[in-house]
Amino acid sequence: MKISEQLLQDFDAEISNTRRTLERVPEGKNNWKCHEKSMELGRLAMHCATLPLFGSYIMLDDGMDMANSKRPHFPLEFTTREAALKQFDECAKACREAIAAASDEALSANWRFSFGEHLISDRPRSTTFRMMCFNHLIHHTAQLGVYLRLNDLPVPALYGPSADEQWAPK
Repeated sequence: MKISEQLLQDFDAEISNTRRTLERVPEGKNNWKCHEKSMELGRLAMHCATLPLFGSYIMLDDGMDMANSKRPHFPLEFTTREAALKQFDECAKACREAIAAASDEALSANWRFSFGEHLISDRPRSTTFRMMCFNHLIHHTAQLGVYLRLNDLPVPALYGPSADEQWAPK
């Protein structure tokens, strides 16, 4: 099995989990946050919605210097649930296509990630993708689940049952 095929198995599951969580984000609570140091709900939702695009950059670019990135950054302004889901679907599609097109050789090559002179990572592209896209997305999707709970909204069953929903493997 190619490395890209393995990544796509995980990708499809995590994208499904994130989409199901984004589908529950309420409109009209954009500025709500659970703590003064926390990200606002709308900003967090849009961060989750656009993270797969960063995953596509990992697949497509030779490396990235965040201090001098030529890639566009989307504003993390939540307007409507529908707009957030549309943005998410577009970003996820771009990422999935980039993973599917990646060769084992490209996925095994190191991908340098820095902020100016500060080196963040210089590991194989597949490892960087897991760390900076998958793990990052899983972390913020779970955080979004906590925000849902604190707003008394149903939390989806992602890796097992939640208090609101039974879980069935897909």
